[in-house]
Amino acid sequence: MDHSEPNMSQTNVDLIANLYAAFARGDAGAILGAMDPAIVWNEAENFAYADGNPYTSPAAVGQGVFLRVAQWENFQAKPVELLDAGGTVVALGRYTGTYKATGRKMDAQFVHVFRLREGKIVAFQQYVDTLQASRVMGSDARAAAEG
Repeated sequence: MDHSEPNMSQTNVDLIANLYAAFARGDAGAILGAMDPAIVWNEAENFAYADGNPYTSPAAVGQGVFLRVAQWENFQAKPVELLDAGGTVVALGRYTGTYKATGRKMDAQFVHVFRLREGKIVAFQQYVDTLQASRVMGSDARAAAEG
């Protein structure tokens, strides 16, 4: 029996757990460094930050997604469970924070699907309660996201 697959699989789960820890401490270098140079990153359809889908480089993800997190106060992406699917890791969790422009709080569930190869994230798909996010960000959420 080949035991390398479970080890690689656990390595992938650890990589994603470390990614969320890096996000929590604001370590952009660690986050972007975990991405393959040709990553394909997609935000949820109808989410304000989906305007750049697909983001196809770590720099594009940083600019189009992570820099926009500054529009939030105390924003957190907290995984509750990481599901090991070998070359894919699925994170179930919650986004919390207050959108600065509206002062409204969000507490929305999310699912993140990470596809990994050779220790790097090659693809990402976000699923989130876009209705709640839109209500929190206001009717002009796309315009605010672009600003």
